[in-house]
Amino acid sequence: MTREDLAEALDQIALLMELKGENPFKIRAYRNGSDIVREFEDDIVKLAKDGKLQGIKGIGEALQDKLQILASTGKLPFLEDLRAEFPEGLFDLFDLQGLGPKKIKALYEELKITSIPELQAACNQNKVAGLKGFGTKTQEKILSSITLKQTHADRFLLGDVISVAEKILGLLRMHPEVSRVAIAGSYRRAKETVHDLDFLVETKEGKLVCEDFTAIPDVEEIIACGETKASVRLKTGLQCDLRAVFKEQFAFALMYFTGSKEHNVALRSRALKQGLSLNEYGFSPAKEAKSVDIPKNLYEEREIYSHLGLAYVDPELRENKGEVEAAEDGPLDKLIQLENLRGTFHNHTTESDGKHTLKEMAEEAQELGMSYLGIADHSKLLAFANGLNEERLAKQGEAIAMLNKASQSFRLFHGSEVDILKDGSLDFDDETLATLDYVVASVHTSLQLDEKTMTKRICKAMENEHVTMLGHMTGRLLLQRAPYAVDHATLIDCAAETRTVIELNCTPSRLDMDWRWWRKARDKGVLCAINPDAHSTEGLHRLSIGVRCARKGWLRKQDVLNTRKVEDVVKFFETPKAKR
Repeated sequence: MTREDLAEALDQIALLMELKGENPFKIRAYRNGSDIVREFEDDIVKLAKDGKLQGIKGIGEALQDKLQILASTGKLPFLEDLRAEFPEGLFDLFDLQGLGPKKIKALYEELKITSIPELQAACNQNKVAGLKGFGTKTQEKILSSITLKQTHADRFLLGDVISVAEKILGLLRMHPEVSRVAIAGSYRRAKETVHDLDFLVETKEGKLVCEDFTAIPDVEEIIACGETKASVRLKTGLQCDLRAVFKEQFAFALMYFTGSKEHNVALRSRALKQGLSLNEYGFSPAKEAKSVDIPKNLYEEREIYSHLGLAYVDPELRENKGEVEAAEDGPLDKLIQLENLRGTFHNHTTESDGKHTLKEMAEEAQELGMSYLGIADHSKLLAFANGLNEERLAKQGEAIAMLNKASQSFRLFHGSEVDILKDGSLDFDDETLATLDYVVASVHTSLQLDEKTMTKRICKAMENEHVTMLGHMTGRLLLQRAPYAVDHATLIDCAAETRTVIELNCTPSRLDMDWRWWRKARDKGVLCAINPDAHSTEGLHRLSIGVRCARKGWLRKQDVLNTRKVEDVVKFFETPKAKR
């Protein structure tokens, strides 16, 4: 149970009470209580569990009792009973843009609408327009919002929005009234999927910049446009928001809108201990605080962190997963950067299911400044991917040797993405595997095994002396397919014990192993290989996404195999696993 869990419960109670038409003062009390819980400077979860919330202004007896029950048991019957009064599908309506509690209450009470399909049917029958406070335009907007939700998921892959984000950033930088521009939100934190893009500009002409923002290319709908804010939806369904601030607000706004919410709560709590209130506009005296000096001329995020007694925290780490505590002890470790990479390993050619030849892939890698490239085409099990048998694999090795002989400054490594069979054995025998520079072992079949069986299967593969690295650990396809069941902790322990490298697969729909596990792996001494799983020359460019996700996983240069010089990689591959 966390602080955010307590606050979210109070928010839900307020929402449900509003649906019921309860006393507005009661509703406001729960909303205020939620804000107090989020911003309280001490360990409010422990205080709630111990029944020691008395005396906290804004947390009355009713809220104290509910918070104690929730903190102690993890459940709140009062909230569960409230939710039970409404059909479950009704809560999906809150995901539709433009529908708040009052409108949803009207739809529920007057038209008995309890789900999105029922609302869509009512709109198509022109029943919604006749309700008080709705009208034809509102009905049309509701239908548009439903269509959008059905056509476009409300999440987008990080890798799919990079070009859009960079294009809009470029346009904003060119604006004559813009001094500084940045992108914030989950995109800046390198979350694997994003809901929208949040842009921030420093300007004295907010209204003008907002108006021009709504005219950027590919805008399908202007959601809002004001003095300091603008929102548009692109033809792809992606929402883009703009905030315009003054110079003295920029660093605070960038920190606030970057988030995460939990990270911001931790920072506000530290500020309160100094008698300061912290928000997107700057520092101000906290309520009931005695005279306090308000810091001025803070124009960079680093300066704000410093004033809070913290080292700078890179945006990718701002998830309230230990970064604030680490920043109390001094500068955080320098995270890996794209320029640290010297090559990569998991890549395909036309020999299996790639689009470009061995020579073309090698040339593109050199154009990108790499000093080596690993080729790991599929093994024979994947017939649909034109997997190589032993004879074709040997011929490919000869071709790689010839190219290496012709080049003094670039090295090709011969590997294979070898399938892990259902019983944990591999698609090639040990004699064949021994002829390769390295082996990427991956699961592509029998994905429905239970967690224990799948984990045992993968561990058995990693125990093979020829397996260099584990490919896409969970097989997930973001927004498409759930990961197969594995015990991450056990696999990390096995990788540490067997000295097996774990891949960070840069394919935008994979980004696997998940960033949430990399710090644990790093601390266990497990090496990472940032691999694009490229099936074309263009796929090699995914390495930048992989680096961002590696940074989010707290990885440093020394934690990543492909930051090493070619001679060190050769030595690593030639050294038996047990001695690495």
